Amino acid sequence: MKDIAVKDMRNFVLLGHTGSGKTTLGDALLFKLGLNDRMGSVSAGTSAIDFNEEEISRKISVYAKPFCGVFKRKSGGKLQLSFIDTPGYDDFIGQVIPALRVSDLALMVVDALSGVQVGSHRAWRMAAAAGKPRAIVITGGDRENADFGKALEQVQSSWGPKCLPATLPLPGNGGVWNVMDDREVPAPLAGAVQKARSEMIERAAETDDALLEKYLGGESLAPAEIDRGLKAAVRTGNLVPVFAAMPLKDIGIAELINGMAGFFPSPDEVPFKDREGNAVNPAPDAPAALWIWRTLNDPFSGKVSFARVLSGRITPDTEAVNLRTGQKERIAAFMVPAGKKPSAGSEAGAGDVVALVKLKNSSFGDLLVAGNAKIEFEPFAFPDQVVSFAVFAKDRGDEDKIGGAMARVAEDDPTLRIERNADTHETVISGMGDTHIDVAMELLRKRSNVQVELKTPKVPYKETVTAVGEGHYKHKKQSGGRGQYAEVYCRVQPLKPGEEWFEDAVVGGVIPKNFLPACQKGFLDSMSKGALASCPVVNVKVSVYDGSYHDVDSSEIAFKIAAGRALKDAMTKARAVLLEPIMNVRVLIPNQNVGDINSDLNHKRGRIMGVDVEDGMQAITAEVPLSEMFRYCSELRSITGGRGTFEMKFLRYDNVPSNVAQKIIAAAEKDKEVEED
Repeated sequence: MKDIAVKDMRNFVLLGHTGSGKTTLGDALLFKLGLNDRMGSVSAGTSAIDFNEEEISRKISVYAKPFCGVFKRKSGGKLQLSFIDTPGYDDFIGQVIPALRVSDLALMVVDALSGVQVGSHRAWRMAAAAGKPRAIVITGGDRENADFGKALEQVQSSWGPKCLPATLPLPGNGGVWNVMDDREVPAPLAGAVQKARSEMIERAAETDDALLEKYLGGESLAPAEIDRGLKAAVRTGNLVPVFAAMPLKDIGIAELINGMAGFFPSPDEVPFKDREGNAVNPAPDAPAALWIWRTLNDPFSGKVSFARVLSGRITPDTEAVNLRTGQKERIAAFMVPAGKKPSAGSEAGAGDVVALVKLKNSSFGDLLVAGNAKIEFEPFAFPDQVVSFAVFAKDRGDEDKIGGAMARVAEDDPTLRIERNADTHETVISGMGDTHIDVAMELLRKRSNVQVELKTPKVPYKETVTAVGEGHYKHKKQSGGRGQYAEVYCRVQPLKPGEEWFEDAVVGGVIPKNFLPACQKGFLDSMSKGALASCPVVNVKVSVYDGSYHDVDSSEIAFKIAAGRALKDAMTKARAVLLEPIMNVRVLIPNQNVGDINSDLNHKRGRIMGVDVEDGMQAITAEVPLSEMFRYCSELRSITGGRGTFEMKFLRYDNVPSNVAQKIIAAAEKDKEVEED
């Protein structure tokens, strides 16, 4: 890594729909870079990219993995490629987001047979939102019924005329032709090459006023001017070069790599910008800065942190400061990532991706800097989880282990959420889909040897009142010696915005002041389990206005009991209702599935709020009760044949319809009877 100049480095991320050929392309790149002695195969389980057990068994990418190698060009120079392969499956979007943020360019992979798919659109939007330059590889043009021309038309229809072919497949798919090659063009390609070349030169000229004036004046641009203009056009997003490649036959791979040298920006041409918009100096003599974008707990190596070097140089024993914690961190050693065969690193600079081992004070998202440098980025932002399960230990003896074991699994994955629901008293794991949760549970079993079972979580219903109700309870107990006595009258009503939930309306000292805190505790205890279905009570104002006490037998515990019972009595007279969480759901589906999805959402008591068109897909926005959404991942996949995606966020609590509420209350009564038995 140390003998490669920054201008000869390219850093990119592979993005695309699942099954588009990203991993196969990555394997072809590794083979070309000499990092693998043979072409790996996903179907045969020999891929050098997807080498984890979970990936081999499922035949899909699960993790974002970086690779670094050097390509020796025919011209004699060297080109270092650092790239990150990412999952195309929606469930693992949490792996894609950080990988995209720390890369200089997004290389979109589109299958020539399937064309632009849902995951392709999503990856494109993410790259555009991140402000990343983009390029496209159309793979698999040699497959039966595949058509590069049709795939290119679909790409241009979806993402605009700025997507121009940089290479075109030769007749019979025996190779590819560089459209900027000034040699004599094969006759069948002459028209397409001339058209693409002219459009490329026009895009290059538009990047500079002097070049544009020269071009419009009818003068020819020099090759160096064209090269400079093309790279500038890609950097600004005015040009998206499209490459043809057939990775399994090693066709178009060398041309793609040479295209990276000509089109892709080097790390010093697209420096990272901090939260204030200031560029981070990528120069070798600048203070070293590294951004940790992924962590994993390896059973052999321990904790491994993948980081992108943003500036300066690092060597083993480099000392840095974690800007989040303020603690010093010694980088004792680092590795150059290459899948299962990483090598020890001696020096790394801007653009390099390194694997740091056994950092003591750093975790995902942290910035490590040398000296007194201060850098602050917008933190990684992830979509909300869309599927949840309650987790129970199969063996009662493992119940105490679950929390810690699950926390260790979640430490590696920012889109996994583990929480103990205070309302339902369940440990709940939430993620981006069923497959995401399955992979997490596999890791849990392997790492901790804890056997668990997943169940549908309880819905965190709440209770409130819609009218005024008064309640009364006299607590009187005499069993020899000092007895217990307290009497409380209270009133409940809906809580208005800005009001305090508790009101002392006692007059005449019928309840001494020193017993009012005990009444408050009794009310709060009773509000933790409401009168309808033992759910927490919210948005209720409680007034205590009368009662009585005994000089000897009254006590705090007596008033606490009396207040709790009085509140339950009042709730039964104040038209108590159940509240359920309502989610804002956004579903992205093909046009032909709109009717089925609308019908399904209506069946789930959903309210359709709007329908928009996005990237040729239908985007349906609806408000749906959480209780109806626990299985929606698999249901949507079934309805749309895997082409639909959705996002979900908590919106508000709303009244449960009476017919549904009756079933919930009956079930709660039955559960209560079982507990008492």
